[in-house]
Amino acid sequence: MGEQTTTKFPQKILDEWSGLGLDLPSLFSAGHLGERMGLQIIEAAPERVTGVLPVEGNTQPYGLLHGGASAVLAETLGSVGAMLHGGPTKQAVGVDLNCTHHRGVRSGLVTGTATPVHQGRSTATYETVVTDEDGRRVCSARLTCLLREL
Repeated sequence: MGEQTTTKFPQKILDEWSGLGLDLPSLFSAGHLGERMGLQIIEAAPERVTGVLPVEGNTQPYGLLHGGASAVLAETLGSVGAMLHGGPTKQAVGVDLNCTHHRGVRSGLVTGTATPVHQGRSTATYETVVTDEDGRRVCSARLTCLLREL
């Protein structure tokens, strides 16, 4: 914990967003909530966004990963994917999130991987699979974002 990672972006994304004076890792980050939770985005592209979240500090009273923590991970990763899909002229706004929790996790890191289900002009939907350190599915989530013109 506490170590900083730099999000990896494909060159295509770096080129598309260059010259706008924006800090991509900050713009496409977990934000203040994600920072408090220890969420880190590892790689980000419209086709796949991956991030990790520590279980420690994000548990419910029984010591299991809080379902809301999985939801934060899923919404963050899906939103980043939708924003990258929309490009620099659009803003992604979440309009629907649903999560199914499959198993409890008590320690370690969980990894979320968001991939597109639909990438349209006005909406984007991403499925996020959250797994434990043994690769077992912890949560399945789906996020739909409205893509609004800036």
